[in-house]
Amino acid sequence: MTENSRTLPPEALDAWAAELRERFDLGEEDVPVALILDLARDVANGVARPAAPFSAFVAGLVAGRAGGSSDDVRAAVAAIVELANAHAAEGKS
Repeated sequence: MTENSRTLPPEALDAWAAELRERFDLGEEDVPVALILDLARDVANGVARPAAPFSAFVAGLVAGRAGGSSDDVRAAVAAIVELANAHAAEGKS
């Protein structure tokens, strides 16, 4: 697989998000694409690239255990981004 074949154009990402919402009966607000992409960017830059998908999974797990609301998702993401920023500031990366 070439690097270009692994890069999704925005419309393909939107289509994939729509498929996920349909398959799992989720609303638009349940799949905050920009928020999760920002989380992945911040963790990849602050910790390490492989930590990004793992951290997104943990954010979903934490949000689900807290109740699963949109606010729970935002709070979990904010906590992980804060941790990643602290990690980077301490020079742990």
